[in-house]
Amino acid sequence: MSDTAETTPPKKKKKGKLLLFVVLPVLLAGLGGGGFYAMQKGMFSVAGAGGGEAAEAHGPRLVPKDEEKRASLGGEGEHEGGGHPATRPKGEGGDKYASTYYPFEKEFTSNLADSVHFIQVGIAISTPYDDSVIESIKTHEIAIRSAILLTLGETSEEEVFTAEGKSHIQKRLVDAINAVLKQKEGFGGVGNVYFTNFIVQ
Repeated sequence: MSDTAETTPPKKKKKGKLLLFVVLPVLLAGLGGGGFYAMQKGMFSVAGAGGGEAAEAHGPRLVPKDEEKRASLGGEGEHEGGGHPATRPKGEGGDKYASTYYPFEKEFTSNLADSVHFIQVGIAISTPYDDSVIESIKTHEIAIRSAILLTLGETSEEEVFTAEGKSHIQKRLVDAINAVLKQKEGFGGVGNVYFTNFIVQ
């Protein structure tokens, strides 16, 4: 009886070899073929293989200066209907990328930290990226407004009366807005914050 028990295990090893040498290669070939098909159909891409198209699919695109939307003298849409398009002035230096601006419609009012005074500011942002950053700001404006108000509430009275202090506030606002965008969209994109109005009372 002990002889028959010893002969049974080798048969199981043959089945294991069958799985290893026949089924596994067929399975791997099927997965490889399916992956190749998915890449050809654009279902996913390998970094570097798609060039700029793959980068655009994963985030906003930097806008070169020569593609910048210029303001026209006669109002919006004039150059489409026969007016002259706004031309870029020629010169040396300047930013490498275009700037797109977005002003928040409502002003921000907040108490100053450890003070009886309050601050009221109008804010606009700029981005060197395409319109998707502005769209993200509009989509998440409530969360961004809240972050701006929290940041302004941490502002000291000393900061609001000096140019250096105001620059520090701008940097903190850029960080606060980008933090919200990164949390919500996975990408910040705000390059600067500008004050369109600045009142301390």
